[in-house]
This record gives sequence, C-alpha cells and structure tokens, in this order.
Amino acid sequence: MKIQLFLALLLSSLLIVPCFAQNFACDKNIPETSQFPFCNTSLSYENRAKDLISRLTLQEKAQQLGNHAAGISRLGVPAYEWWSEALHGVASVGYGVHFNATVPGATSFPAVILSAASFNTTLWFKMGQVVSTEARAMYNVGLAGLTYWSPTINVFRDPRWGRGQETPGEDPLVVSKYAVNYVRGLQEVGEEGKSTGNRLKVSSCCKHYTAYDIDKWKGVDRFHFDAKVTKQDLEDTFQPPFKSCVEEGRVSSVMCSYNRVNGIPTCADPDLLKGVIREQWNLDGYIVSDCDSIEVYYDRIKYAATPEDAVTLALKAGLNMNCGDFLPRYTENAVKLNKIEESIVDQALIYNYIVLMRLGFFDGDPKLHPFGNLGPSDVCTEEHQELALDAAKQGIVLLDNKGALPLSKNATKNLAVIGPNGNATVAMISIYAGIPCEYTTPLQGLQKYISSVTYAAGCPFVNCTDESLAGPATKAAATADVVVLVMGLDQSIEQEDLDRENLILPGYQEKLVKDVANATNGTMILVIMSASPVDISFAKNESKVGGILWVGYPGQAGGDAIAQVIFGDHNPAGRSPFTWYPKEYSDQVPMTNMNLRANATDNFPGRTYRFYTGKPLYEFGHGLSYSTFSKFVISAPSTLLVPLKSSLNPSGIPSVYSSKQDPYPNGQAIDVSSVNCTNLQHVLVIGVRNNGPMNGDHVVLIFWKPPKSAEITGPPNMQLAAFDRVHVKKGNTNNITLAVDVCKGLSLVDSEGQRKLVTGQHTFIIGSPSEHQVRYHLIVRLAQNGRMGGFTFM
Repeated sequence: MKIQLFLALLLSSLLIVPCFAQNFACDKNIPETSQFPFCNTSLSYENRAKDLISRLTLQEKAQQLGNHAAGISRLGVPAYEWWSEALHGVASVGYGVHFNATVPGATSFPAVILSAASFNTTLWFKMGQVVSTEARAMYNVGLAGLTYWSPTINVFRDPRWGRGQETPGEDPLVVSKYAVNYVRGLQEVGEEGKSTGNRLKVSSCCKHYTAYDIDKWKGVDRFHFDAKVTKQDLEDTFQPPFKSCVEEGRVSSVMCSYNRVNGIPTCADPDLLKGVIREQWNLDGYIVSDCDSIEVYYDRIKYAATPEDAVTLALKAGLNMNCGDFLPRYTENAVKLNKIEESIVDQALIYNYIVLMRLGFFDGDPKLHPFGNLGPSDVCTEEHQELALDAAKQGIVLLDNKGALPLSKNATKNLAVIGPNGNATVAMISIYAGIPCEYTTPLQGLQKYISSVTYAAGCPFVNCTDESLAGPATKAAATADVVVLVMGLDQSIEQEDLDRENLILPGYQEKLVKDVANATNGTMILVIMSASPVDISFAKNESKVGGILWVGYPGQAGGDAIAQVIFGDHNPAGRSPFTWYPKEYSDQVPMTNMNLRANATDNFPGRTYRFYTGKPLYEFGHGLSYSTFSKFVISAPSTLLVPLKSSLNPSGIPSVYSSKQDPYPNGQAIDVSSVNCTNLQHVLVIGVRNNGPMNGDHVVLIFWKPPKSAEITGPPNMQLAAFDRVHVKKGNTNNITLAVDVCKGLSLVDSEGQRKLVTGQHTFIIGSPSEHQVRYHLIVRLAQNGRMGGFTFM
C-alpha cells in the first residue's frame, strides 16, 4: 500500500478538530428505512445481505465494490470507508482513521518483528484486544472505521526485505501463532476463550496473500515481480500462516498481493482465491485486493486486454473488494458487455455486507450495542501503555554478554549515549503506525537511571554519510565510564518500497563504533535498533563491547524498555525471530530466487534456519538471560501409533498382510490425507528450572528433526514444533505442557506439495543451538489390524 508521510499525516490529522458521531445504517429514528428486512436483526446475516443487494441497481452495486463504498442514501445506508490499518496500534495509514484534538494519539506497540521475539501468544492476544478497544472507541466518535487490514503474516524469507518489520519473523509456526492470536484479540467479542457467537469487535484482514516478500530491490519491484515458487515451498512455508489465520483465527478478510505467483497475479488466480481460501479453508468473510492491484496487473504488466477484462478476472477468481477504484469504475460495463454475470457481483457484495452486519453496522445506533460505551478516555489508558512497554521489554534480545550487563545504577557515574538512534522517536514506531500517546527515547529512558548523561549522535542521520559529528562522540566516550551506542537502521534504510541491498550497518556506523571503542576506557554496550539482521561480527570481536542488545523498533515506550533491560530492572528473555546471516549472504543469494532449500550445485546456501547451510552470526531462537535456566523432560510418549481413516487404504499398504508385517517400515511416508488426524496431538511436559540469580521469563523452544525418507527430498535441517514462555522465580522450577498437532507439526511436504507423515524415529531438541539442549526421541508407527491410534509413554 502507499505509505503516507508521517509528518504530513500528523499535520493534516490535527487540523481535523470536530468530533462527530459515526454514520450507521438502520437508524430507528428514520422509520421509512429502518423497516427494511436487512435491518431486522432476527434474520440471518446472509438473508439480510441478500435483501439489501436485491434493492440495488447495477450501478449502485458497482459503487460499493471499492474501499470508498458510496453507500445508498435512499435506503439509509451511509458511505463507508473500508481501509483502516491496525498493524501494531490504530494507524493513520489509509482513509478510515483520523487523529485530532478529541483523540490526539493511540497506543503504539513495538513493530511486529519485536513483539514476535517475545514468543508469547498471550501477549499477542492482549495486544489485539487493546488495539480493537481503541479502534472501537475512536469509531464511536467518528474517527475510525471498523475494518482493519492487518496483520501482515508473510514469512520473513529474505533478511533484506523492507517490510520484514511488519512480520512475525521467518518461522511459519511463529507467524501462524501470531496471526491466530492477534486476529482473535482484534475480532472476538467476549473474554479470551469465551468468544460469543459470530459477531465481530472489529474486522481483521490477513495479508499479503501469497509468496509476497519483494518490494523494490535492484530494479525489481513488487508490481512486476513473478514469484516462481515450488509446490513444496508454497505448502510448507508460504501458505501455513494464511491457512491458520482463516481456519483457527477465523479472520474475516484476506488480502491478495501485488505480485504474480508462477505467472498469475494473485488477485486474478481462481485456484488461490476461490479454490483455496474460500473452498478449502472456508473463509467466513471477504477477499480484498492490495491497493490498486487490479489496475497494476492491467496497466503495468498488461495481463488483461481491457479494464473490463481485468475486473472480470478478479471477480471470477473470487475477489470481493478492490482497494482502489477499478471495480467501481468498470464492473457495471463488464456486466453489460456480458463478460461477467451480475450474480457474481451479488455474491461479492454478500460477503462484504455480512462482515459489516457482524460488526453491527446495520443494527442502528452503535451506542445502544456492545462497545457503544467506549470513547476517548479508553484510548491511551495507563493499562494500555503499560502493555506497550511490557511488549517491548519481552521482545528485546540479549545477543551477547561478557559480564557487563546488567549495569549497576550505583557504580555508573558518567554515561555517554552515542549513535544516530540514541534519541530516536519516529523510528521506534516503525511503519503502518499512528500517532503514539507519547514517546520515551533511549536517551530519556537512560536519563531516568543516571543523572550525568552526555549525548552525542555521532552521525546526523542513520545513513551516516557525514563524519563531522564523530569528534564530539569520541570526546564524550573518553570521559564516560559507560558508553551505550544506539546504532542500526531506520525507515530511511528499510520500509515498504525499499529493500536493502546489503547486511551491514549504513555508512560510517561501523567506523564510529570502532572509533568510540578506541576512545573509551569504560564499558561499551551496543544496542542495535533494526527490524532485520546486520552483520555485527566486528562488534562481537571487539573486546571493549561488553554486551549487545537487539531492540527491533520498540514502539512508543522503547526508551524505557531499553533502559530497564540495561540496568537489570527487566531480565531479558526475547529470542531472535530470524537468522543473523553474515554479510556475504547478500552476495550469494538474489532476493528474486524464491527457493528456500539449499542447492549445492548452484552454490545456493538456502534460506532461514530450516534450510540454511552456512554459519550464522546468531541462530534463529538465540537469546540470553541474566539468569541460567535448565530444562528436562517430565512426561512424553515414546511411541506413536498413527490411526488411519477407517474407509481409506493409503497407497502402498497391501490389502492383506500378516500381523507381523509392517506396511510402513522406517522412512516410509504416509499421506496425511489418509490419517485420522482428529485430536491426534503429541503432548510433552517440560520442567524449567531457574538457577538464578534473578527472577525471569524463559522461552522454551522445541525443535523437530524428522527421520529420513527416500520419498521426501529437501527436508528441513530442523523445524520449530512448539514453543511457550514461562516465568520462573530464581531457585524454582515450573512445568509447562506443550502440544504438537501431529498431522501439521510432524509432517513433511513432498515435491508435489502433499503432506506426509514419515515412520521411524523422530528427534525433538529442546532449546536453541546457543543453549544447553535436551534431546528426546519418538517412534512413529502405523496402527495395524484395526487397532486404535495412540501413544506409549516412557
């Protein structure tokens, strides 16, 4: 989507001062319109939507198919703006949200990539709840809509992608879990686990479907890019987050992307839209295009001969709404030219209007219904801002510690804060953001601990092309007993429509770090503010760098979060949601190569921890603590007997075999479609002990290594099967229970995109490669002779 300049938004939004009530349909004070059946709440949503559509002319129908839905005044249906954003807070991107004197700002959580580093599903759900509460509060005073085109759930495949900051990282399971929990927090009416009916608090949208992760790189842009994706990669990496979002999160919208996948624009692909999203996953909601996507494939890549052909392709593929005006402009004529049936237009509108009805838009005055009591006092509450601070603290990753951290408040007399991000504000709230309630910069956060603090930027901007400020920085470092360098990237280096071309710190930043190291006799702490990995091997090898933190883009409370971690008021427990590649990686791997699996013939090292064959600076899941933790298996099965569906005889199994004959010896692949997957879960109970010296959280990561099979090529090195975050007081032990869906979490994908469950010894590795790991084995066998599936315990 088109990014709007933050300062322009700030200025324009603050000029909009009046506070007015949000328009709504079916106003009971207007009896001539409120008596229509589509206003009758005793009828089903579908019947109400059909009644409304039956009253529209073809021209009126077409005018409702864009984000600026025109409304139908003669029926008492006001215009509605569908495009609002809520990626990590109510955002001022899009046309649906405005800030003014009534609501000058909203809670701004960290960039998604940092919240994901918490590995805390409960946190993600709570964030969604806060954002939707503030969205409803703003809707009630006419400053926001009800439909939010968030979250972004593309897998962070390539470390140079400018929009990686919007994603939950490189692992499909983490991305899926984030999507499900954030969406549920946004949409569900009622407390966690007690969702009521099919109503929506706000409508959420999972985007950008699918295989989208190039914006602009070395002359290649997202509008023209054709992602050549194998069936195997599509099924085991790109699709799982979207499938989970629809099936488990019950999201009410999916957005298709700009790019083509294997030659076909995603917004014109009937297999991807109607075939998969609608028919396989059973989306209960609408499918929307990314902004101007239809016009893009008509005008820029000449995929359709006429505008009418372009809209026909989209609607027949299963698209229901256009962010943009191509559907409103050309659908009427496409119908008149007999290119598309009016019934397809009707069905698109039914999906759209059902979502608005689930939101209560057609139930009369919203003040009389759930959430009608919310208002400006429910935005930027102390509780909401505390959660934003907590999210930042939970995500911060301690990459290295040579004993320098945490700093002592008493022993530190003179502190120097150096670096272009040392006093960052806007950079901390990332992209697709709104106006935050307030800012706490890293400098301000550290000043709360130490009275004598000197600040020197060292570079005027993050790109650091000017060395003129290096002198004052080294001078400040020379007189300080502790130096905190806040380096990294910002949105001038990575964002939408701007991919990176390398993996190093910009400009003279590396030189500045080295110059400060040479100038100081004190302790140096390096803080990397970025959404993606940078090669900081030079800093790892610098003896004066006593600790390294990665803080993502930490949101409005970023400064406090950073300071509390540095001075030990918060014990860090975040884990890296991506692999930290060496700088040579950017020369070895073109962004346009969509393959994930390594290929030695082409000297292709693979992507993400699942397939990368090189040596990373830091692994996915890496993260240190101020405490030491140990883990052990308390309870886990030793054998799994896989039950088959009673009516199926999977290929490769003889119809008759002796009781001693094993139709699936080790390494054989069972088609998951033949397995009775209902309630088939692998449950482990893990003990976590905090050996001290501080109370703290610990993230338990359970990786899975499948047995080898001649039928599966390119299996992952290992793959995250389950994770959880637990708080343990020093000297104590807490137990956690983790469940793995066997058919999803323990299956491999073959070259045809089919999921297979491989028999034999499956290995589980508890802990990341940078911590002490515990291994455990599970034998998977096929249940025979009518036996029920199940587990045998150790």
